[in-house]
Amino acid sequence: MDMPEPPFTEFYGAHFQRIAVQLYAYLGDHAEAQDLAQEAFCRALQQWPRISRYDDPSAWVRRVAWNLATSRLRRLQTALGFLARQREQHVEGPGPDRVALVAALGTLPANQRRALVLHHLAELGVAEIARQEGVAEGTVRSWLARGRAKLAAQLTPEVWHA
Repeated sequence: MDMPEPPFTEFYGAHFQRIAVQLYAYLGDHAEAQDLAQEAFCRALQQWPRISRYDDPSAWVRRVAWNLATSRLRRLQTALGFLARQREQHVEGPGPDRVALVAALGTLPANQRRALVLHHLAELGVAEIARQEGVAEGTVRSWLARGRAKLAAQLTPEVWHA
């Protein structure tokens, strides 16, 4: 003779809070604990005719909830490990020489500064810079010469080794 299954709502009301509190203590996140407890009870509801006949249906729900919590923590640890590996490495700030050079470049007219940066940092030739800027090659050579002269006047050995 089969015993009638107890109503799920009574079971839920009697055990939800206790399981959610246990998960909260384990996870340290109240909302997450409630979500996982809710998920475990949803899974129990889907199989309630079978689970309700267990000696202790709450043990089944508790086990499912704890398994969900453990899985969530593992996924979180995996995600955090991935993010940690993706972060850029910290590098020291610019040294005084770089600060002096950037400051000196900032005093140059824009065309001279662009020509110097493209030629010395981007390693573009005079012809490439002339094409990019839409000027004659002689103009680029003039910008480079004037820019270098102004930098040389500003970047004396005292500035470089201050």
